[in-house]
Amino acid sequence: MQIGDQRTPVSHISQAYSDRVEVRGRDLTELMGRLSFTEYFHLLLTGREPTDDERFFLDALLIAIAEHGMMPTNVAARMTLAADPGSLQGAVAAGILGAGSIVLGTSEACARLLEEAQAKVAAGADPRAVVDEAARAVRAAGGKVPGFGHPVHRPVDPRAERILELADARGVSGPHVLLARKLREAVTRAWERALTMNVAMPIAAVLLDLGFPSSSVKAVPILARTAGLLAHLSEEQREPIGFQLAAAAEEAVAYEDAS
Repeated sequence: MQIGDQRTPVSHISQAYSDRVEVRGRDLTELMGRLSFTEYFHLLLTGREPTDDERFFLDALLIAIAEHGMMPTNVAARMTLAADPGSLQGAVAAGILGAGSIVLGTSEACARLLEEAQAKVAAGADPRAVVDEAARAVRAAGGKVPGFGHPVHRPVDPRAERILELADARGVSGPHVLLARKLREAVTRAWERALTMNVAMPIAAVLLDLGFPSSSVKAVPILARTAGLLAHLSEEQREPIGFQLAAAAEEAVAYEDAS
């Protein structure tokens, strides 16, 4: 019994031969020295080299989300390396596994929210009514609108504001950036107070306006944070604090006998 699609499996990304490596129809050695890593990442992800705006904003967004201090991803990676100093790859993986719906992976949820809202607007719905309905529904359910709120950055997230500023300056702000801004207003109305638009929302909005599918949005923070993790782990190798982080957690958490 066979399950699933029985077509011949195909990949369009790369193939290694005895005398060359072909990537997306190009000789790898021809790309070396010509493309930046950001441009190469775009080629790998999409199959084509980026436009000037795509390269510019991929660079900007990767920088925006690569590092944010002792976040859970970095702490997990450092503690993993402390436990197994020979497993750099395992420590990186431990950090990336934390890229979920609360930390780091929120841009994907933002992208899907904006995509759904834009589909309704494209079908003729009023943009303000669409975002108001979305915000009120989340508030009524006791949830949080992805891309809003931050434990540190208040009243604004400087990274988010810079991305929007750059998008306006380079003329790439489109319907998704517009909806992100309208959603900020809708969240304020629904919660009856201003909530910080964090970096996840403009990352998603700009990528969508540049033509990236929502399924690719999460790739940007994952790649970016990998760079940040490697920096933390390099420092951990020279100046280890992983066990101190573990000890701090032990001291911070009280034990109670629940029997």
